[in-house]
Amino acid sequence: MNVLILGGNGFIGSHIVDALLEAGFQVRIFARQSSQISINAEIFIGDFLDKAKLSEALIGIDAVIHCISTTVPATSALDPLNDVNTNLIGTIELLRLMHAQRIRRLIYLSSGGTVYGNPTRTPVHESTPLNPISNYGAVKVAIEKFIGVSQINQGILPTIVRPSNPYGERQGHKGVQGLISTVLHNYFKKLPTKIYGDGSVIRDYIYVKDVANLVTRMVDSEHCGVYNAGSGIGYSINQIISTIEQITGSAVKREYAPSRGFDVKEIVLDSSLAHKEFKWKPETSIDVGIKMQYEWLKEKYGRTNR
Repeated sequence: MNVLILGGNGFIGSHIVDALLEAGFQVRIFARQSSQISINAEIFIGDFLDKAKLSEALIGIDAVIHCISTTVPATSALDPLNDVNTNLIGTIELLRLMHAQRIRRLIYLSSGGTVYGNPTRTPVHESTPLNPISNYGAVKVAIEKFIGVSQINQGILPTIVRPSNPYGERQGHKGVQGLISTVLHNYFKKLPTKIYGDGSVIRDYIYVKDVANLVTRMVDSEHCGVYNAGSGIGYSINQIISTIEQITGSAVKREYAPSRGFDVKEIVLDSSLAHKEFKWKPETSIDVGIKMQYEWLKEKYGRTNR
């Protein structure tokens, strides 16, 4: 099976590429820039909004995995129109191109951490009402709905994955998304980490390779639908920082700032449906996952300082 991974050089996408290659799939990557990671996959360099380049990348493909997101919650809040134009409009065009080339299988990575908003109870099941409180989450919901329309009208066979808060090796560190990555990078740079609120916000963190494992199981499956992908365990920001302090053996420098309106107060996902239909469950505990990310960064920063 020939699989195209949109955003295959990104944080989550690159791990999905690794898992697909290990499972024996033929992999093609579509990304804005070449990867520094050595991989045995065909690479198409282009912008997601470049219709001609995207159409070329779709030739001969059996399934598409859509990992591209040009924004995160903080940047979407600053420029919601950019989120709509680059993510929603781009995905609508992708669906049109897939239909034109008779490609039916699509796996889309949505956001389990934002589409539900502030749920009335946790853990959150896939049937929980979608009430996003951020522009980012609203666009993710809109994309999911357009994919649903394409399923009805164009015969697209979609699987939507809603990961909680992925973390792990290769995650960015710009400080706008990814608490664990941001804290670890700041540790190596000897910088403080800005905490919005009092650190009581609770999130469900999922190790990136566990997400990649689930997506790989979905590629040639006949199951369509929406699936949460989380650990099922909630950790506050303060708990995550305490775990990082135990792993590094050093205190984390913190700067507290007022809470932000688009931050969900508590979200923990029920992923039992993915376990039932794909025999999947997360295998990496939070302390083991953070430890592996820490060791990877230690090696990275060691090379930088040589």
